[in-house]
Amino acid sequence: MEEVGVYEAKTHLAELLARVERGERITITRHGKAVAELVPPAPHDPQRIRDAMERLRVARAKLGKRGIKITRAEIVSWVHEGRK
Repeated sequence: MEEVGVYEAKTHLAELLARVERGERITITRHGKAVAELVPPAPHDPQRIRDAMERLRVARAKLGKRGIKITRAEIVSWVHEGRK
């Protein structure tokens, strides 16, 4: 994995992103210390999404038995809030 300083990363961001698109991983450093990594996104995993949805369904059912109702809209709102 290549290391690139913050200034160089800022100056050559488009080139670094093109390299990441080709599968490379690049560590960005500040004063020789790693502060970030540019990596390709994780592949889409439909099973992981199904598993997460099942865990949410089970959690909603358990909470519902205790009188706590959670709507899909609330869950979607929490997901979006977590991305901020």
